[in-house]
Amino acid sequence: MKDTKVASVQFEHQPGDKEANLAKVRRFAAEAAGQGAELVVCPEMCVTGYWFLRDLSRAELDVLAEPVPDGPTTLELLGLAREHGISIGAGFLERSDEGDLFNSYVVVMPDGSHVCHRKLHAFVNENVSSGSEFTVFDLPSGNRAAILICYDNNLFENTRMVALQGAEILIAPHQTGGCRTPSPRCMGVIDQALWHAREENTEAIEAEFRGSKGREWLLRWLPSRAHDNGMFLIFSNGVGIDGDEVRTGNAMILNPYGEILAETWAAADTMIVADLEAEHMRMNIGMRWIQSRRPDLYEPLIKPTGREMDTRTVRFKGIEEGS
Repeated sequence: MKDTKVASVQFEHQPGDKEANLAKVRRFAAEAAGQGAELVVCPEMCVTGYWFLRDLSRAELDVLAEPVPDGPTTLELLGLAREHGISIGAGFLERSDEGDLFNSYVVVMPDGSHVCHRKLHAFVNENVSSGSEFTVFDLPSGNRAAILICYDNNLFENTRMVALQGAEILIAPHQTGGCRTPSPRCMGVIDQALWHAREENTEAIEAEFRGSKGREWLLRWLPSRAHDNGMFLIFSNGVGIDGDEVRTGNAMILNPYGEILAETWAAADTMIVADLEAEHMRMNIGMRWIQSRRPDLYEPLIKPTGREMDTRTVRFKGIEEGS
């Protein structure tokens, strides 16, 4: 791996307003390039908008969706990458050649190349399908990167799979924090009035972002994905109103020891930047653990237990029942 500088962005998207959201991507791409970053990571579904998709019909989703790479969003991002000489990641609703819809994340590079990851564990709308492939690729620097979108990162099997494929940098775009979940000790709803009053009472909303609905919850598991697999991790997240919930931002960049290189809990659109030092990839703890694996013991991992369920069922079970 080579030393590199990267940026992670959090911003509040406008539901369905691609032009307004792309304007923010443009601004942050220019700012990141101006600070010498080689890669800028924007949130999951930041171009399309996210949580409002729950209530849309198939026909309404089709209006928002677009193909990759010939759709207007990918073409716009490719133009920005060439203009600023920086790789850019952003998420939106994709429509495949077969007409299937995906929660997708595209990383475009200055040389005109791109990769597209389809979320492996989609649940926002029954008309949005889950992807079935891991996305591991080389950035222009030669550094090996992978993309996992939001819930994809919650299953540690996914992060281990991309690590085994050589990923050194995990790009992890999210729309999380402040979520309703069936787990009683996981996150929880933030009063939207606190967000609207963020300029008058910054301390109140930032206390929520730093607390168990945001940063505290993330720190229970996110650093382990970097630490246990010996990868840098770039966490990008939405912030502010997202449907009937408030996203907590908490943009964060971690090294392969699970240590935080840069972070924010600002209640605002903002960006953080960090230097990823190749020295951290030399015999870190996660790398040593991977080298100590005994694959002959792990056959049960690929066998169904009978307890598996569709991600949407798991994600909303209890919430939709009113518990």
